Amino acid sequence: MSAERQTAETARRETLDRRFVDVFAGCGGLSLGLKRAGWQGVLAVEKDPMAFETLDANFPPNSEPWSYDWPSSIERVAWDIEDLLRNKTEALKALAGQVELLAGGPPCQGFSVAGRRRRDDPRNGLVGAYVELVSLLRPKLVLMENVRGFAAAFKCDATDTKTNFATEVEEQLSRDYDVATAILRASDFGVPQLRPRFILVGAAKELDCSAQIEGFFEELQADAVGFLNQRGLSRETTSRDAISDLEVTRNGTVASPDTTGFEATGYKEPKTAYQRAMHRGCIGSPSDLRLARHRESTTARFEAIIEASREEGRLNMTVSPETKRAHGIKKAAIRVLDPLRPAPTVTSLPDDLIHYSEPRTLTVRENARLQSFPDWFSFRGKYTTGGDRRVREVPRFTQVANAVPPLLAEQLGERLMKLFGEATRSSS
Repeated sequence: MSAERQTAETARRETLDRRFVDVFAGCGGLSLGLKRAGWQGVLAVEKDPMAFETLDANFPPNSEPWSYDWPSSIERVAWDIEDLLRNKTEALKALAGQVELLAGGPPCQGFSVAGRRRRDDPRNGLVGAYVELVSLLRPKLVLMENVRGFAAAFKCDATDTKTNFATEVEEQLSRDYDVATAILRASDFGVPQLRPRFILVGAAKELDCSAQIEGFFEELQADAVGFLNQRGLSRETTSRDAISDLEVTRNGTVASPDTTGFEATGYKEPKTAYQRAMHRGCIGSPSDLRLARHRESTTARFEAIIEASREEGRLNMTVSPETKRAHGIKKAAIRVLDPLRPAPTVTSLPDDLIHYSEPRTLTVRENARLQSFPDWFSFRGKYTTGGDRRVREVPRFTQVANAVPPLLAEQLGERLMKLFGEATRSSS
């Protein structure tokens, strides 16, 4: 058993099996962080078969402390949340009182200011499914994560008024829960990525801990320093801190182990404290190091863009209009990583980010490092997809981009664990 798994096993025993359900679970970033913090998973709800395959492979049955205590009344398959609510209502009601925490992040594409932001995006309606699940499970605590656009106003053409989903959800939950919200920056919690995110936490009014909820995010920020110091990590971890051990110029290439006709980066060893933390528990080379097959003209264009972005002082920023025109680039958002700063938000499009020194896009593993996934965590399904399939499929790059960074999730899980322990002790 790896050191990480032993630590998680000990944490689980010491916390009396606090139980959670992860809804819109994706590939399992939030689950991983919560499990590391000592929470015990009951059920994970994820619609996409590829994302669910990744989650199931990394948290298989009978793999304490990573497995879920999956109810026998609910099949262990990819579930659409609306189908689950419609077809398994009684099974969900039977879990009421047995789940301390409901966690999840409804699909964010309709809220994201980086995408086609539409109030009438059908995916936005899944927020209501989250609230419905709260009413069925009646958890003591709730946790919701989303893009910061979740708290930004939509302008309604018919009435010229503004509203946002965060306020609506907070109002619905506040009937039974004390609620607090914040926009957190992942890099403040040791994740090598800026990634601003909306976070909502709530505690059932019966716990009588409104003061603790009000101060939740202040305490979370204060805890971060000690949490990171204990692990030899720090705030503002840079892109180079995260992925310099994965450079092709250092490792060379090998045949991709999972895709015929592709090359992958080789692997030697970690170089930095962050890399060692991510590689702990991984035997040999990480998975998901397949390289994109760039044409020579694309490689030459990337070399020129990297150099121009350095000269213009635009690393981590969208490539300048002048540089895009010079190279015939029509893409709206393309950035070159700054090796001395945390990365901008990782997206589902592989060509949104260019490596800081090598003329290529990033691998799935490099994106996973920027998201704080450990190297032993492997991904399943297609690498990419395109066309109209993009709204239906969740391949590896998208799984990584959509995930809650496990390092942030773990710190949220620890703070929630402390809050719940304090509340239950004071009421006993």
